[in-house]
Amino acid sequence: MKKQLKPKVAFFDFTDCEGCQLQFANMGPALLEITQFVDIVNFREIMSETGQDYKIAFIEGSITTDNDVKRIKQIREKAKVIIALGACATIGGVNGIKNRVPLDVAKHRVYGGKGDTINTIATMPVHQVVKVDYFIHGCPVYIPEVLNVIKCVLTGKPYVVPNYAVCMECKMNENICLYEKDQECLGTVTRAGCNSWCVNNGNRCYGCRGLVDNPAVDGQKDILLKYGLKLEDILQHFTLYNDSMGEKYDKEFK
Repeated sequence: MKKQLKPKVAFFDFTDCEGCQLQFANMGPALLEITQFVDIVNFREIMSETGQDYKIAFIEGSITTDNDVKRIKQIREKAKVIIALGACATIGGVNGIKNRVPLDVAKHRVYGGKGDTINTIATMPVHQVVKVDYFIHGCPVYIPEVLNVIKCVLTGKPYVVPNYAVCMECKMNENICLYEKDQECLGTVTRAGCNSWCVNNGNRCYGCRGLVDNPAVDGQKDILLKYGLKLEDILQHFTLYNDSMGEKYDKEFK
């Protein structure tokens, strides 16, 4: 009987901090278990060898240059499965802050008189350039969700990203609402799937997983009503990770 070959996996980064790949590398024994089912051929965080024969591609980072556009299209042509890994790849991430101002203004703020020589374009998440098969949101990614997505990829099943607010996970984890502590939190409108990871560990939700599809419906109305909050006021703070998706969020104000 012919031995079945393991699918080859490659990791690629664009404009990012590589924190999501580092999170992946820090999985320890779980990463070793994954290698029983896949053959990692390209992963700068953990290996020096590079391979260009792959079936599955994890993409970290947003698209911010013409060269990025060309490169991600080349990866898409080779890979049967593209997985957007982390906030920069799925929603544009922190890099989207550049989109708050005209591109020429952003270039000269950063590079001064050399701004005109810089090859940069408006920040885009990966799916605005090529088809993405799976999305793993977060900054950084939440390892239990990563493992769930990998299982789906290997079994050929879809992974449905939750379309309800982090608030619901927070309630199930019996956390005290941060608004009771007079702290701002974006969990009322942020897409779930992280098990309210940040709030569980004493932080607040910064919206790194992106907005639920319809915050006016899927947001936690009971929280808004209880604390006298307005949806518009919360969305105005929804900019740290999400400026490259501005058109979608602008619609929520109308």
